[in-house]
Amino acid sequence: MTAIEDVEGAASFEAHRRFLLSLAYRMLGSVTEAEDAVQDCYLRWHQADRATVTNARAYLAKTVTRLCIDRLKSARARRETYVGPWLPEPVLEADALSAETASEYADDLSVGLMLALERLSPLERAAFLLHDIFDVDFAEVSRLIDRNEAACRQLAARARAHVREARPRFAVPAEAGAGIATAFAQAVQSGDVSALASMLAEGAVLHSDGGGVKKAALNVIVGRDRVARFFEGVARKFAEPTVDLRITPINGLPGAIWRFADGTLQTMALEIVGQEIVAVYVMRNPEKLGHLTAH
Repeated sequence: MTAIEDVEGAASFEAHRRFLLSLAYRMLGSVTEAEDAVQDCYLRWHQADRATVTNARAYLAKTVTRLCIDRLKSARARRETYVGPWLPEPVLEADALSAETASEYADDLSVGLMLALERLSPLERAAFLLHDIFDVDFAEVSRLIDRNEAACRQLAARARAHVREARPRFAVPAEAGAGIATAFAQAVQSGDVSALASMLAEGAVLHSDGGGVKKAALNVIVGRDRVARFFEGVARKFAEPTVDLRITPINGLPGAIWRFADGTLQTMALEIVGQEIVAVYVMRNPEKLGHLTAH
């Protein structure tokens, strides 16, 4: 392969990198694994006979989809022994992973949606993402995942029904969400039970992912009082010196990121309906926060 062909191959790949990374993150729920899958795709693209490729985007999408499906199979085995609730790796710049389509899910990287995707089979996940989010027609989806068109329609339909049932349907304005996130983060730090409870919906849930590496709740906590008491107990018994607290969207949701004195991080994303917090997602697992150290 000539130097010119190398440059041309790199340029043709870069034109699709954002699309591939957006697809891979939604497939895997991991920034790190998504980047690895896209890098593997890049290497395969350079090794391919590109002169025979008539549609680079389709070729690359098929390659990344297959790589992600293979990774999901091994990931599912690992998650069966995962300590505590599993959450996707948080992203701060959700716009960079926008699907750039007219789909109602194009800009949605909310934790609720990612958890809904996690409950799908790898093929359901691929069919739904490709068709409903990235606007790939079913004839092409069929070629990408090696299933007939009717099967792809069924896979996407089952996935769509599940996602619509599980996905939050309300979005809070950015300014209002930031205000609630600020007040809640401060209450979390102080362990102020009454302040915490005043912002939580009666049926609020807390997902806390420590991965067995950092202290976190081993089960999902349900109910306003239980969630408030959990944070009060953490502040009282396990408070960590905080160097920095920044209010910033997490996966497009109102949220915050803590930097502690020992250099570790913690993120919190909030699902809010009206003025009440209905779900709190706290990421403490350092293995899922390494990509945020530069932020």
